[in-house]
Amino acid sequence: MLNKEITTESEYLYNQQSTGILVLEDGTTFRGFGLGAESHAVGEVCFNTSMTGYQEIITDPSYSDQIINFTFPHIGNVGTNLEDIESDKIWLKGVVFGKEITDPSNYRSLENLNVWLKKNNTVGISGIDTRALTNLIRKKGSMKGTIVHDKSNSNKKDFYLEQCKQWGGLKGLDLTLKVCCKKPYQWEDTALWDKQTGYNKNNKHLVHVVAIDYGVKKNILRNFSNLGCKITVVPADSSFELIEKLNPDGIFLSNGPGDPAATSIFAKNCIQKILEKQIPIFGICLGHQLLGHALGCTTKKMHQGHRGANHPVKNLLTEKVEITSQNHGFEIDQSTLPKDIDITHVSLFDGSIEGISCNDKSAFSVQYHPEASPGPHDSNYLFKQFIKVIKSNAKKN
Repeated sequence: MLNKEITTESEYLYNQQSTGILVLEDGTTFRGFGLGAESHAVGEVCFNTSMTGYQEIITDPSYSDQIINFTFPHIGNVGTNLEDIESDKIWLKGVVFGKEITDPSNYRSLENLNVWLKKNNTVGISGIDTRALTNLIRKKGSMKGTIVHDKSNSNKKDFYLEQCKQWGGLKGLDLTLKVCCKKPYQWEDTALWDKQTGYNKNNKHLVHVVAIDYGVKKNILRNFSNLGCKITVVPADSSFELIEKLNPDGIFLSNGPGDPAATSIFAKNCIQKILEKQIPIFGICLGHQLLGHALGCTTKKMHQGHRGANHPVKNLLTEKVEITSQNHGFEIDQSTLPKDIDITHVSLFDGSIEGISCNDKSAFSVQYHPEASPGPHDSNYLFKQFIKVIKSNAKKN
């Protein structure tokens, strides 16, 4: 497929009407129809198999510097709204759809997806063979690419190819300082969404959780709030001394983008001090990987990563299988796992580590996303488990 141009329409359509192009680092080119912002962007091209939740995916900070190929054909059919967002800004570089965005049909819809993307300065392309693109990624792994929306249909393929080749990629790149909050703040106490009442409000503040923001999703904070937690969010590079002054009952290590090895350069020391103080820790996604680094593990880049809302994970403690929502391109290297760290969850796709526990330090983490936005609710128990650990730790002290 090297240097091959792939289209889904006739040659006439390709020559006359194409306004979008996706150029991969190996020279493979997909032509289709541009949407969203008329611009171009460079990022890592990967695919997501979720059938629902495209607005949550697009606003997830963990997708920073990535171009997402949606394998499900009907993207945009329920429009967009002000509730299904995980961040106040879109951090990904672009979106790829197989089919044209249709007019939305949903009682919650406020705006067409194409209009919303344009307002948020996000470039996209539709009408390409997303199956062919997915198969290519499965074969060669996630690749760098340039996504373009150009109504002039100018032939700048070589220029865009050179741009993506010059980009260094995600390996060795910290992105948490770009997407995290710039100063500490207290979460607004918004809890989980209800069809009748919308987002509920938390009025309890039973325990105090400090969330280290490496790119935290709002629905994670809503899940904590739903359990009566007071939540203080702090920037990714916060010192242990700053966090300790907040007098937390537990520390949450959030999801986020980029290479965990790069982020661990400044994050590891703080997490190790939290472990030494035996303050309970719960990590999700990047937070899971950073906990691993603090415990002596290393991480490695995956061939294509795990991205979707239909990934089976086995809980080794209960022998139950959970259907999970996932979004990661790096994993803990199992060969570097210390003997005193337990593997609690594994992927049934490839056997990779999906959860670890360090019981003597009241710390545990999972690679997948139990906040279920988008995705199933099989893993909601993990938030309750963290609260139990916090309360148990309080009794000891």
